[in-house]
Amino acid sequence: MYCEKYQVGECHSCQWLDLSAEQQLNLKHANLAALLPSLTPSVFQPAIASPQQKFRNKAKMVVSGSVEKPILGIVNPQGEAVDLTDCPLYTEGFLPVFEALKPFIARAGLTPYNIERKRGELKYLLLTQSQHSGQFMLRFVLRSEKKLEQLKNALPWLTQQLPQLAVITVNIQPVHMAILEGEQEIVLTEQQVLREEFNQVPLFIRPHSFFQTNPIVAAKLYQTAREWVKELNINSLWDLFCGVGGFGLHCADKQTKLTGIEISQPAIDCAKQSAKELGLQQVEFQALDSTKFATNKDQIPQLVLVNPPRRGIGKELCEYLSTMQPDSILYSSCNAQTMAKDIERLVGYQVVKVQLFDMFPHTAHYEVIALLIKEPTKI
Repeated sequence: MYCEKYQVGECHSCQWLDLSAEQQLNLKHANLAALLPSLTPSVFQPAIASPQQKFRNKAKMVVSGSVEKPILGIVNPQGEAVDLTDCPLYTEGFLPVFEALKPFIARAGLTPYNIERKRGELKYLLLTQSQHSGQFMLRFVLRSEKKLEQLKNALPWLTQQLPQLAVITVNIQPVHMAILEGEQEIVLTEQQVLREEFNQVPLFIRPHSFFQTNPIVAAKLYQTAREWVKELNINSLWDLFCGVGGFGLHCADKQTKLTGIEISQPAIDCAKQSAKELGLQQVEFQALDSTKFATNKDQIPQLVLVNPPRRGIGKELCEYLSTMQPDSILYSSCNAQTMAKDIERLVGYQVVKVQLFDMFPHTAHYEVIALLIKEPTKI
C-alpha cells in the first residue's frame, strides 16, 4: 500500500508499511507460534488475511489548526499537526464526511483545542461507519458545553450536507490530558444507535461501546467461532467480556442457553437489542465484572467463551476455570502474549485449534482465537 504521509515521514502509525502483505502475515504467524511453543504445527489453522487498504470503519481525529482552517488527523512526535483525511486505510465514504466537517467547524465556531495554551473547545472528532448501511456515527469531543448551542444551531446545515450521519453526539472531556473521551454524552439526533450486521447477525454500536475496527476480518472471526462451536454440539455457554455480544450471538441458537457478561452498560444494551431482533429466548446479558460474575458461580456451562481486553483473563479466572472444568473454552484475544500466559495457567486442557486474524494490517498487532478442550480423565 502506498501512503504519501508515510513516505515523507509525517505519519508512522503503520510501522510495517515497507513490508509486503505476505511478509507481515509470516512475521505475525511466527510470533504467535513462538508464544505457543508446545503446540504442534497441525493445531495452527491458516491465517486470515485482511485487505491492505480501505478496511477501517473508525476514525479518531485530533483537531488542530484554526477554526477557519482546521486540521483533522494526528499530532506527530515532532509536535506537528498532520492531516489524515486522505488516509488510505479508510473506506471511500469517509472523505466526503471530512470535507464537510471542515467548513462546519468554522460555521459552528468550534475553536480547535490548543494543548500548550490550554485554550479552545474542539478536541477530537470520532467517526464510525456501518459497513452494512453506510451510515455514520459522529461524535464531537469538546472541552465543555460552552459551544454546545452554537453547534446545535449549525447542525441543520451539516445534516443537509451529510444525510448519512445517522447518529450525532457531543462528548464532554474537560481534563487537560490526552484522554480520548469523557463520561458525559449528549445525543443530538433522534437515532441513538448505529446498526451493523455481520453474517446475518445484527449488532448495534453506541457511543461508549467497543466495536472492532476492521469489519471485514471481524465478520470472518465471528463466523469461524460459530463454526467451531457448532462442531462441539453444546447447549449452554457463557460469553465473558462479551462487548456488544458478537461472539455469543453468533454461537448461540434458539436452543442454547447463553449468558453474556460485560462491564459496560451501553454495550449490554446493544447486546440485548440484538438478541431481541434475533428472537433468542434463552439469553441473558448483564453489566457486571466478568471475573467476579464467574468466580461466584458454583455451576458452569459446557462452553466458556472469553474475549478479554489486552490484559487477558488473569490468574483468578484461570484458576476458577481449571477447578470447574467446563468442557470447552474458546479464547479470543487481541494480545497473544497475555493469552499464552493464560493458556499456561489453564490446567487440564489441550489446545486443539488456533487461528490468526490480521485485524490490524501494517502493524505488529493481530487477533487470535484458540479452542481448548478438556483433557480426558486419567484412570
